[in-house]
Amino acid sequence: MSDDVSLAKEPRDAPPAAEELVVLADVNKHFGALHVLQDINLTIHRGEVVVVIGPSGSGKSTLCRTINRLETIDSGTIAIDGRALPAEGRELARLRADVGMVFQSFNLFAHKTVLQNVTLGQVKVRRRGRADAEERARALLDRVGVANQADKYPAQLSGGQQQRVAIARALAMDPKVMLFDEPTSALDPEMINEVLEVMQQLAREGMTMVVVTHEMGFARSAADRVVFMADGRIVEQAEPHQFFDNPRSDRAKDFLSKILHH
Repeated sequence: MSDDVSLAKEPRDAPPAAEELVVLADVNKHFGALHVLQDINLTIHRGEVVVVIGPSGSGKSTLCRTINRLETIDSGTIAIDGRALPAEGRELARLRADVGMVFQSFNLFAHKTVLQNVTLGQVKVRRRGRADAEERARALLDRVGVANQADKYPAQLSGGQQQRVAIARALAMDPKVMLFDEPTSALDPEMINEVLEVMQQLAREGMTMVVVTHEMGFARSAADRVVFMADGRIVEQAEPHQFFDNPRSDRAKDFLSKILHH
């Protein structure tokens, strides 16, 4: 097997190209009578960037939220780094710390400063000393371009700045995988790029990422693989150039014709 995959983004510790990190097997999920995830089988490898796209209501966000058990599943299994997702309790909290999550809405604590937002989880969950946690927080805020906002409160920041703080907060936990659930959909158009640039950088650095997004430019340039969902199923998956230039399914062709030619 060729190692070209691992060379493409220079992962930090150059893991084997095919090391499985997140594995969903025969996953099903209902909301009442609605079958939102139907027999989902998906494997995400360490250092891989997987972008999930598809029409509204196709199950993309639900899929993303099952990976750290914000949504429970009705059947099937989900494993992270070889361990099945625990149902609840301390084990689940520990596992959640390994799975960074960035939401549509920024979910920052309004009554805490930016620095406190990025420090809190490190101290409470990772048990870091406050000085170490603050040093790490400041380095990450610098990395996402908002170091000078550390002492402000979330309400004093733009949406784009708040979302970059949310990314720094997730990174502060040293997650094995980062989940992004439509991270730019609540932003004004001029703020979208500043968030996507941070995500592009993470991708280049070898972070394992699952990204649900409508940003096709990001999918084309940053993804190792595009997963296309419709009606609760994975309809097709392929490398970006293959998917965008030569989609195999009629459902994907129809979707792309609507969004790419508007």
